Amino acid sequence: MENQNQHNHHFLLVVYPGQGHINPARHLATRLATLTGTTVTISTAIAAHRRMFNTSPDPNQEVQHGNLTYIPYSDGYDDGFKTGTDDPKLFIPTFKRTGHKTLSSIVQSLAARGRAVTCIVYTFLMSWAADVAREHNIPSVLFWNQPATVFAIYYHFFHGYESLITAHAGDPSFTFHLPELPPFKTRELPSFITITDPDHPHSTILTLLREGFEALDDVVEAKETKLPKVLFNSFEALETSALASVHEIENLTIGPLMPLDEVSGGDLFKNDERDYMQWLDTKREGSVVYVSFGSMSVMKKFQMEEMLNGLKESGRPYLWVVRKDNREEGVELEGGGEDGMVPNCSVVVVIKTLNLDFCEANLKALINGFD
Repeated sequence: MENQNQHNHHFLLVVYPGQGHINPARHLATRLATLTGTTVTISTAIAAHRRMFNTSPDPNQEVQHGNLTYIPYSDGYDDGFKTGTDDPKLFIPTFKRTGHKTLSSIVQSLAARGRAVTCIVYTFLMSWAADVAREHNIPSVLFWNQPATVFAIYYHFFHGYESLITAHAGDPSFTFHLPELPPFKTRELPSFITITDPDHPHSTILTLLREGFEALDDVVEAKETKLPKVLFNSFEALETSALASVHEIENLTIGPLMPLDEVSGGDLFKNDERDYMQWLDTKREGSVVYVSFGSMSVMKKFQMEEMLNGLKESGRPYLWVVRKDNREEGVELEGGGEDGMVPNCSVVVVIKTLNLDFCEANLKALINGFD
């Protein structure tokens, strides 16, 4: 009977359209489907869905990929949010209104097709997905795809420390003492909580974060029988103090979530056509410096030049991920250095090689799991 009930479950993972959200959500979905036999559907915004399945005959529609189903919702920016063209002040209301409406339609459609959703799992920045779940009487769970320490910092920021942190946002050396966490200087905090300019291009992220924590608070204040559950892409032995510092949630550590197979797909950005893995194989073990600043940072010309000069002066071979949209418009590097740059690459595959420097053993242990 237990196995039968397990197979009747249908998890709907609602994912923010960013690479750092999609990858861990896909790994979680794959594990759920593979290890438990449950039905799992992933829903991210149409623009991201199109890039993931750009060879599909109709990339706007439902896609069956392995044992997972992908059904996109619309966030109102089906061609992607255009920086410099679209109004950032309209992003949040459009994202929430259109996303809420289209996700609700997906839930209704799945139920009508005999595939009723029994649990909605949503990544952070997607608190409106919990509203959809509540309206359809479906349990929901937040999946926090960043370190638990980051969650704890955000939690304390929104629960008594916002004014202190904001007051010292301009002092990179100021030290903060948050409950049950080690001391942090301003420069060590997540950059979103040090944004004081409402016109900053990333101020909308802080608003979405605030709404996410308010949604968790609403569950606590409603005095429901259980605390809100939060899934963490981490494990308790790694972040014991961070997990213990937040008392108003039920934390469930499920990490590290990494691909079950070597080729997992799901990339929003095209990997470099050059064979960087073959290039890596020619380098001495522990000799290569890997540099990447994620998908949201935009580097100024002088920052890129300083980084390039530092890498060249180190005398070490390097692999630097520099996408075209990862720099200010029109920025071109002078003085060469292009041999060590790629517009995108598979971080997991690269770190699994034997010739990367910096915390090599720890990174490999996190990726491959501990015995």
